[in-house]
Amino acid sequence: MWYNTKATEMLGIEYPIMQGPFGGNLSSVELVATVSNAGGLGGYGAYTLNPQEIVDIDKQIKAATNKPYNINLWVSDTDAVDGTVTDEQYEQAKQLFKPYFDEVGIPLPEKPAPFKSRFENQLQVIFDIKPKVFSFMFGTLPADVLEKCRRLGIKTVGAATTLDEAILLENSGVDMIIASGFEAGGHRPSFLASAESSTTGTFVLLQLIKEKVKVPVIAAGGIANGKGVAAALALGASAAQVGTAFLATDESNALPIHKQMLFSDGAKYSTLSRAFTGRLGRGLTTRIAKELVGKEKAFLPFPLQTTFMSPLRKASLEQQKNDMVLFWGGQIAPILHHTNAKELMRSLIEETTAYFDNLKA
Repeated sequence: MWYNTKATEMLGIEYPIMQGPFGGNLSSVELVATVSNAGGLGGYGAYTLNPQEIVDIDKQIKAATNKPYNINLWVSDTDAVDGTVTDEQYEQAKQLFKPYFDEVGIPLPEKPAPFKSRFENQLQVIFDIKPKVFSFMFGTLPADVLEKCRRLGIKTVGAATTLDEAILLENSGVDMIIASGFEAGGHRPSFLASAESSTTGTFVLLQLIKEKVKVPVIAAGGIANGKGVAAALALGASAAQVGTAFLATDESNALPIHKQMLFSDGAKYSTLSRAFTGRLGRGLTTRIAKELVGKEKAFLPFPLQTTFMSPLRKASLEQQKNDMVLFWGGQIAPILHHTNAKELMRSLIEETTAYFDNLKA
């Protein structure tokens, strides 16, 4: 059967369907459990959480499902040198964004406090809680870390946006690789070259990686229905990761307006921008993203840009100025149909099954 793949065997799941692990408080225990209980692999994006918060979330997930699930972290969680920026950089950002803050009637924020990477402390928690799957983005991990995960029974999954990144991940010793196409919503997890130069589509990237690596490959980006899953499998993927479609369900922790926007006419238009976080990411097209193209040098580095933009986002949401808010979403958003995660899983499974059954008829 189509669902008997290397991924399902390695991960201990019934269907090779993975839910994208959303960071920034968009993941939920309910969504993870729903997907895992339905035979897929639920995923929780934990890169913004401190170690104790990850422990607490993990306890909740374990209470909600006895099936495998994925915890996701970012190897590189800051682009700021020494965690901060110069006064000159901050002044440039203030000047560029002042009209938008003025528009919503709020003062410009103070210079963001220095950011200290949390990854090493978060990684220790992974060793302690031992999720079935630990996925990571924005880099590779040392061989000894991956070997420790192997000893603890944790399957490791790295994300690649280019063939070179995939080869490096395989050589480092990961169990599986996510081929992250530029159609995907959220941040581009590039780490060898600029994200702007790493814009290969999912199905081309998948084929390139399959030619050169031996570990199972997961297709991610532009997949929201059974035909997309079937296409990924036909091209050699061992599993498909579905992000935007699950983000739009009632069970995700996205704001109600975010979900409404993903089902709106505006979902036809998405763009890659650094304006909101300092790292390149895809969301529904906004006025700010369009107006600031070519002015990226005045943005603060990640995650200080996120901190800087937070008051503007809050005020814009309160005033319903939605064209000033970045709502994460992929290019596939216009074909979304399901608002219930269990229904979405059922549909993905049934559509994929029907597709492969029709090939035999």
